[in-house]
Amino acid sequence: MSGGVDSSVAAALLAEAGHDVVGVTMKTFCYSETPAQSKTCCGLDGITDAKRVADAIGIPHYVFDVEEDFTRDVIDDFVREYAQGRTPNPCVRCNGNTKFRDLMARGRALGCERIASGHYVRIEHTSRGSTLLRGGDAQKDQAYFLWGLPADLLPRLMFPVGELTKSEVRARARDLGLVTADKPESQEICFVPSGDYKDLLKKRLGTHPALEPGSVVRRSGEVVGEHRGYAGFTVGQRKGLGGGFAEPLFVLEVRPETKEVVVGTHDELLQDEVVIGEANWHGAPPPAGSSLEVQLRHRASPVRATIESLGAQVTLVLDEPRAAVTPGQSAVLFDGDRLVGGGRIAAAARRAARKHSNLSPS
Repeated sequence: MSGGVDSSVAAALLAEAGHDVVGVTMKTFCYSETPAQSKTCCGLDGITDAKRVADAIGIPHYVFDVEEDFTRDVIDDFVREYAQGRTPNPCVRCNGNTKFRDLMARGRALGCERIASGHYVRIEHTSRGSTLLRGGDAQKDQAYFLWGLPADLLPRLMFPVGELTKSEVRARARDLGLVTADKPESQEICFVPSGDYKDLLKKRLGTHPALEPGSVVRRSGEVVGEHRGYAGFTVGQRKGLGGGFAEPLFVLEVRPETKEVVVGTHDELLQDEVVIGEANWHGAPPPAGSSLEVQLRHRASPVRATIESLGAQVTLVLDEPRAAVTPGQSAVLFDGDRLVGGGRIAAAARRAARKHSNLSPS
């Protein structure tokens, strides 16, 4: 229970259905580092609101301190990825490495058999196994963030609001008189409530080369500008490159080894080969040659792709080029609504222009 409306209604629905429910809020890094007035999902007000909801629906409420694990698995990884020129997704990392695994381990100590959350995702439990499916509300679907869940945890998971729309969830919360019914959604990374992740990087990286000045260059090697730290750039970005160019330029690549930010035209952003690492499959890995849909960013439209090779890394060939395929982000594979698996994007290229791109992850 984060203190938001989704987990509040999830808990209420389970209690209504007759389950013996225990509400839990996870104390992460954010509680000790963000201001008391912070309105992120992990702000201090989240504990208070979760407790009030638990009292209203008549269930016990506990706070689990996971600050050490969260800092190691999520925040340190976030900083390390930017230092290596990649753009991380901390919510994916938290779900796969901290939230559900820690909850399951600690829940057993309370005698709990299953873990439920307010994610907009569906799950099917059959004799053949458990399968994650996209949520019933296409605008709020969160399956993209859950590819990293360990497959052995799936049989123990429940997602009570997965079939509902956001408006239906809020309506249910109002009917129940829950204090979170009209609480605004958090839009920021929970441990970066200001929205400016560069402040966190400066605090944690200090004098790291990622924050030192360097050159902005074209693929040809031509220097077209200077930057104040490559950690402030991500593939596809235009802001912060300065002006005076004959045509709009975008970040194509970040090169930590030379502290260069490579820029080019929108056409140069288009890529149709994606290499992913840290692959996690919800079932047997699909064989090479399989045609699936891949989602390359949250809210991005899926594109059909063919799995060319599997191993320590997985190579995908897209049916149509996509712009700004970003190392560090997630590539999530679906078969219809079914989540097949996913991984972190290690590199990307355009097959007609492979000579321009290094396909080895940095």
